[in-house]
Amino acid sequence: MSEALIPVQVPPETSAGLPWREQLRQALSALLGVFDRHIGRHGLLRMLAILVVYAAQLTAVFYLAYELRWDFDVPDNYAQQRLTLLLPIVLCKLLMLYSFGQFRTIQSYFGLADFGGVLLSMSILCAVMLGLWFGADVTAAPPRGVILMDFVMSVALLSATRLALRVVRTSSLRGGARPGVGERRIAIIGASDAAEALAKDLLQRRGSGLSPICFVDDHPDRIGRSIHGLPVFGPLEKLPRFAPALRINELIITLAGVAPKRVKEIVELGRQIGASTQIVPSFTQLASGEVRIERSRPVAIEDLLGRAPVNLDGDGIARLLRDRVVLVTGAGGSIGSELCRQILRHSPRQLVMVDQAEIALFEIEQELAGAGHGANLVSLIADVADEPAVSAILARRRPEIIFHAAAHKHVPIMERQPAEALKNNTLATDLLTRLASAHGVGRFVFISTDKAINPTSVMGCSKRLAEMALQARQAAPDNETTFMAVRFGNVLGSSGSVIPVFRRQIAQGGPVTVTHQDMTRYFMTIPEAVGLVLQTGTLGRGGEIFILDMSEPVKIIDLARQMIELSGYKPDLDIEIKITGLRPGEKLYEELRHTDESHELTEHPRIFKLRAGNNRGSAEWLSELREAAATGDGRLIKQTMNRFVPEYRPFVE
Repeated sequence: MSEALIPVQVPPETSAGLPWREQLRQALSALLGVFDRHIGRHGLLRMLAILVVYAAQLTAVFYLAYELRWDFDVPDNYAQQRLTLLLPIVLCKLLMLYSFGQFRTIQSYFGLADFGGVLLSMSILCAVMLGLWFGADVTAAPPRGVILMDFVMSVALLSATRLALRVVRTSSLRGGARPGVGERRIAIIGASDAAEALAKDLLQRRGSGLSPICFVDDHPDRIGRSIHGLPVFGPLEKLPRFAPALRINELIITLAGVAPKRVKEIVELGRQIGASTQIVPSFTQLASGEVRIERSRPVAIEDLLGRAPVNLDGDGIARLLRDRVVLVTGAGGSIGSELCRQILRHSPRQLVMVDQAEIALFEIEQELAGAGHGANLVSLIADVADEPAVSAILARRRPEIIFHAAAHKHVPIMERQPAEALKNNTLATDLLTRLASAHGVGRFVFISTDKAINPTSVMGCSKRLAEMALQARQAAPDNETTFMAVRFGNVLGSSGSVIPVFRRQIAQGGPVTVTHQDMTRYFMTIPEAVGLVLQTGTLGRGGEIFILDMSEPVKIIDLARQMIELSGYKPDLDIEIKITGLRPGEKLYEELRHTDESHELTEHPRIFKLRAGNNRGSAEWLSELREAAATGDGRLIKQTMNRFVPEYRPFVE
């Protein structure tokens, strides 16, 4: 949509047959263009032109104030006074306008700041003249009536001239409709500041084909009023009743912090009236400069599945991270890279980013360095299963906090390569916990998964074994590191997740493949998940497994239908949904805790704590897993894993 909002040059029309208002507009626009080309680009000429115009206006106003004061019959003594005071007063006014920057502004851009400059400069001079009238010889200043009329007319004329130039400029920007572009009649959802800014921008760009028709809002105090001449209708539920008469074919959501459930309702209302739905960015994004107000975007599945914003203990997270050396493994991945972004907001002394994927690490390094964090970054290529390399990193960098996000997580691939899942997810985690304890790391946060609960896949079981290894390390007699794990479900848009797959399949025309019509998954956004991971770092006392509030699970087939509809297609008509059957290791639904784990509240309402009853020593059973992984025998590896995680139900071909 943003492309449609870029001003487009159109061929000029002949003036013959045009209404006189349009001819006048074109003439004024042409004069404004001549000024810009021949005078406006030269600083001295521009300032002289502004000086002449201002001087002429102020002279006329001062002269007229005397005429109005005596009803166009000015006594001779006051006529002489007018001639005596005219030059010094006009010069003083020009000096005040210059002092308040009115000669430097672009004359056709007139806003409240410019009006304030005009008003304040004229007010100061008015106050000085009144002071002279009251405190000195009355011949040193004009009469009070003249002073007040001169003040009012000066402000009015200067402002009206600037406003007229702005109207001409705005009118010239609108231009005619772009050839071949149909009009899109827009209803703006919400009557907020963002909605007002969007409407103003669209009204100035009529040539783009975007035509705001009305606002729609639920607030009773706004319904029935207008903004920029556009009526405010409401409440939102009545949209299907009045939309047909207005011929609305597009909705733009501008509501700040709108809940995903509400976005879904608006999208459904738009579907009922045959209108597409867009959403504008939040004011946080606008303030950061990430996007501009007119750059709305289509509603995405993340808007429908996301949840209310999480309130984090920012001070607690800042105390945890500020001026500390923090190490993140898997820093190039979806979770790892977002961890790096959020950690840097809390001013660590140094952020050590470790990943074995060179390209992914390079990309996050370039992004963060471009944001001004280059001095705090250390990027290292290393395999977390490589003991000498990891030991050297810990010895040299001396991290105080480790966030361990490196993992193999793709279920079907790990099912075919159980040795790699075991080595990278379980044994490497055990190695990292041992080295962290040996090098005096203060806190260690391990990123786990809901697939570790009653696992049916190698990936899930390898994560469960990693949790057990972490808890065993916590219980070691010589350990002083605080270890903790965090479990959560799928994150929206992460690499390898279902949403990018569905997007690609829809772009290819289908079919969209769903393994089972009853399959459900928990979803949360990457920033939300990472924010809660950082929060758990402040809560752990050692050995806990934290779970995040994942809200309600979502049926994957419903997710597929919503994504198809958001793309402008109809499920099973335009895009086929194909049921392919469960793959090895997949579950119909995910769980968040074992039956033998106690479920406790924490200081944060969206984070819960689990405590397992069995913290066995790690040496014996981890040695057996290490030996099984070395054989590369998939059947043996799964059987060995099943011995230590009895609830694991392995898929054996």
